[in-house]
Amino acid sequence: MNRYYYDFHIHSCLSPCADNDNTPNNIAGMATLCGLNMIALTDHNTCKNCPAIFEACKRYGIIPIAGMELTTAEDIHVICLFEKLDNAMAFDEAIQEHRMLIENRTDIFGDQLILDGEDNLLGVEKCFLSNATDISVEEVPELVKSYGGICYPAHIDRQSNGIISVLGTFPETPEFNIIEINRPEKVEEYVEKYSLQGKKVIISSDAHYLTDMRDKANYIELDDEPYSSEFVRHNLFEYFKSI
Repeated sequence: MNRYYYDFHIHSCLSPCADNDNTPNNIAGMATLCGLNMIALTDHNTCKNCPAIFEACKRYGIIPIAGMELTTAEDIHVICLFEKLDNAMAFDEAIQEHRMLIENRTDIFGDQLILDGEDNLLGVEKCFLSNATDISVEEVPELVKSYGGICYPAHIDRQSNGIISVLGTFPETPEFNIIEINRPEKVEEYVEKYSLQGKKVIISSDAHYLTDMRDKANYIELDDEPYSSEFVRHNLFEYFKSI
């Protein structure tokens, strides 16, 4: 068993509110400087830069996780993570049918850049990515599970798009066994106030700028012998599913 320092909530330049410097290779390089071993790319309502982050992370010896920050019909953000890149891309295709396609205002929200593994421009997402889908929070867990993934509510300690701020409480259903908190100093307060004892707390940066990424602090212990990134990633998801 070894410690794997993680950040499971990072946005690339494809997210409209993220900096254009958040390219796959810059993210992987910054993760290395921060001492991270494992990162998830979680752009708003898309996985289209996940193939590039897989390629970039391989160069830096970082284990990549393909993900998405899904916005539900209630405007709640949910982190969706997938063990296999192919499953993430299939999920991405499925989500496109549930988006409200409103043209992006690049002068306000940014460019929404799709890059390859060398940070070359492949295209631009023309429709705004951050608005709500028509998928309810009740529907998300089973939908994600059908693509081999796991999910949990993002930054529950935030007023913007957090499940508690939107609903006024942490709901009994759907059942989430994992929660994300953005500010580590808020863990004890939120666990106690909303009776979240027994849930696994993930602390991630929600980085929209390279400078938002944090030095290593949070880790998960995983079996990694015989070592391969696929084996470690598989064991991570087995761990998540066992919670």
